[in-house]
Amino acid sequence: MELLAVIRQQADLRLTEDELLILNSALNEICNGISVSEFDTRIGATRDDVTLLLEKIGQTLDVIATLT
Repeated sequence: MELLAVIRQQADLRLTEDELLILNSALNEICNGISVSEFDTRIGATRDDVTLLLEKIGQTLDVIATLT
């Protein structure tokens, strides 16, 4: 992962395909594989927000797959 810029409360990052796959797998496990009691408190986000992020990462991985 390479940090490109930080502006206010946003960070521009460059992630490799392998790094995206790690994030995808971890978020998928959190959302679908294991039961997390008090999900919002322990994860720091709602399940819906994490699911949306998981979908965006999946879409990004799909784009990468079309380029290789």
